[in-house]
Amino acid sequence: MASDGTTKCAPPMKATSNGVFQEDDPLHFALPLVIVQICLVVVLTRLLAYLLRPLRQPRVIAEIIGGVLLGPSALGRNQKYLDAIFPPQSLTVLDTLANLGLLFFLFLVGLELDPKGLRRTGKKALSIALGGIGVPFALGVGTSFLLRATISKGVSQGPFLVFMGVALSITAFPVLARILAELKLLTTDVGRMAMSAAAVNDVAAWILLALAIALSGTGGSAIVSLWVFLCGFGFIVLCILVCPPIFKWIARRCPQGEPVDEIYICATLVAVLAAGFVTDTIGIHALFGAFVLGVLVPKEGAFAEALVEKVEDLVSGLFLPLYFVSSGLKTNVATIQGARSWGLLVLVIFTACSGKIVGTILVSLSCKVPLKEALTLGFLMNTKGLVELIVLNIGKDRGVLNDQTFAIMVLMALFTTFITTPIVMAIYKPAQMAKMEYKHRTIQRKEADTQLRMLTCFHSTTHIPTLINLMEASRGQGKRGGLRVYAMHLMELSERSSAILMVHKARKNGLPFWSKGQNSDANQIVVAFEAFQHLSQVSIRPTTAISPLSSMHEDICTSADRKRVAMIILPYHKHQRFDGHLETTRADLRYVNRRVLEHAPCSVGILVDRGLGGKSHISASNVDYTVTALFFGGHDDREALSYGALMAEHTGINLNAVRFVVDAGESVQLDINDQYSPEVAPDEEFLTEFKQKVSQDGSSKYEEIVVSNAAETVDVIHKHNRCNLFVVGRMPEGQLVTALNKKTDCPELGPVGNLLISPEFTTTASVLVVQQYRSQLSGDSLASLKDECTTEEEYDSQ
Repeated sequence: MASDGTTKCAPPMKATSNGVFQEDDPLHFALPLVIVQICLVVVLTRLLAYLLRPLRQPRVIAEIIGGVLLGPSALGRNQKYLDAIFPPQSLTVLDTLANLGLLFFLFLVGLELDPKGLRRTGKKALSIALGGIGVPFALGVGTSFLLRATISKGVSQGPFLVFMGVALSITAFPVLARILAELKLLTTDVGRMAMSAAAVNDVAAWILLALAIALSGTGGSAIVSLWVFLCGFGFIVLCILVCPPIFKWIARRCPQGEPVDEIYICATLVAVLAAGFVTDTIGIHALFGAFVLGVLVPKEGAFAEALVEKVEDLVSGLFLPLYFVSSGLKTNVATIQGARSWGLLVLVIFTACSGKIVGTILVSLSCKVPLKEALTLGFLMNTKGLVELIVLNIGKDRGVLNDQTFAIMVLMALFTTFITTPIVMAIYKPAQMAKMEYKHRTIQRKEADTQLRMLTCFHSTTHIPTLINLMEASRGQGKRGGLRVYAMHLMELSERSSAILMVHKARKNGLPFWSKGQNSDANQIVVAFEAFQHLSQVSIRPTTAISPLSSMHEDICTSADRKRVAMIILPYHKHQRFDGHLETTRADLRYVNRRVLEHAPCSVGILVDRGLGGKSHISASNVDYTVTALFFGGHDDREALSYGALMAEHTGINLNAVRFVVDAGESVQLDINDQYSPEVAPDEEFLTEFKQKVSQDGSSKYEEIVVSNAAETVDVIHKHNRCNLFVVGRMPEGQLVTALNKKTDCPELGPVGNLLISPEFTTTASVLVVQQYRSQLSGDSLASLKDECTTEEEYDSQ
């Protein structure tokens, strides 16, 4: 204590220590301490996110819970821990980093909001948004009178009323987008309506929050509040007039497919900081400047993508979780004591939920939305999350919310967001659609003149040339009513919020939107397919499906069912290196292929790409391919040979069909447990018809080769390796195949497919492994897909 009786302040922290060998404790210095804080926060929030993943909760839930656990509500009850990890003198640095991360995150949130989309919002979505704001806002104002009379005595009435109204009426747009994407509802009417209404709600909430901040100034003068609000309005008008032309000029100088100049990224980030400084100087909050600038950035093109890529991982992964800890350190659940406080918590939760849900349902029903969809909309619009925490923290910092009210409101936000996913999953299940009944689920069919529909999937642009050449080869002579191809770009829905930006660019997710005409968001993928469509006889509809890898197969299978396709073409999970060997692109992609093979509503082909036709599209007049189809017997081999026959209809393609026959005088060594049983009658009937067709077609050649063992079979296949494409069945049937390969490294390719991609088999030909659709896969086909024993080292050793 000082001699005058005043408390002596702790000295400010130095930035760095001299190290433990010079007797410095790193936790007493700002930089090492904030490193420890960041690591602790990231590890805890990621662990909680992993534990909550089975409940399909958005990551924001884990981050809010993690922040509360690290604060005085849980671990912070230990004063030694609190003094060591979160001492009072470190909180300024922590809050500064947290708000800096939040500043740039709000810039990314602004990037997600499309002003053009808001202008196109229909009357129905606008009415639902206003209903979802008006009723809970009114209830929030009513609740504020009760809170002021009990636990919030002495706070300024005007700002408190507005803050409570905003806190209860807000909908967290980014969190809602994540929930809709996870539940595959973005393509449904409910999803589109919820996104449109949430966007309007978000903008209205920010305007109301700006008003609340203006009213909560410490000056207490109505004139000062008016000046703050008018200056903020003037700042927005100035940004609308000045910024869009500059951003459009930058976007034009950043063409798609080329790296964005670093000076443009740097200038934009500095502009974000400057806008935050201006709004903070006005007296609103630095977040508003960043948000406004993000809204004004063009949403299309390489410039916006580069901004997200440069900013987002560092901000969302490291700095943003600090904001939840900063909130958690202000949240002390222990302040909620006694029956009155817990009763007020229940009242606030009930008021928040009932106001938002009832208001949304009533307006939805008046707009003739079905009851189940109206109920779903009500719970979706009740999502809070990060934006709610921003409102509460600003209110806490401005002295509008005391500790007890703040804790009650944080728990309300956590509860309302947590219940959204399970309740919506319980009451609205559009993804559980009954399978559509359609006839042509295979390439092999009796009606040769019917239209052939295919769904081709790809993960990157490197697959496009081969896919286009495969489409050209598959079109035949057009006598089948034409070939229609649905080209689906498979993108992983990761934890990155830029995935949500991709959702908005693609406009749909889950059950993908199929482009039926000119696409306003034309990119190099769409342009490539449109160019091919104009030059060929193939009808192509490109789309983007954005899904978690765990449920990507659902998108593929559901889309195939809805579009009545006969075959799905999947990319193999390995790509060819320069030395010709196959290297794993991403191991978990193989499980997507396995699940599609197991659940597909039609035939499936897995394409091992070795550059069919080279790295560019081959025009129809220049196509000169040799396709080799290997036939042992069974459903899959019949489908593979049918595909080969379809390709042979193209004037530039020759088909070599090779049937392997067992030498009757020799015995093939078999294991007594093998269950392969060839379907002799269907095979012979199919081959008889095929041979009649071959006799009339000079582009196809059929030969039967007698072999007595697996070694002879491999030798014959080696002699036919000078081709452009092998077409084989995934699970052939017969004694030869049983002896050919007892163990397969990649069961999704089957024994013959594994032989053709093995390092011992030298060929430059691509391989298409085909599985014919059956209402129920046979025991061997299904068992091979369930085999999870092979290690990743075995995969990579191929």
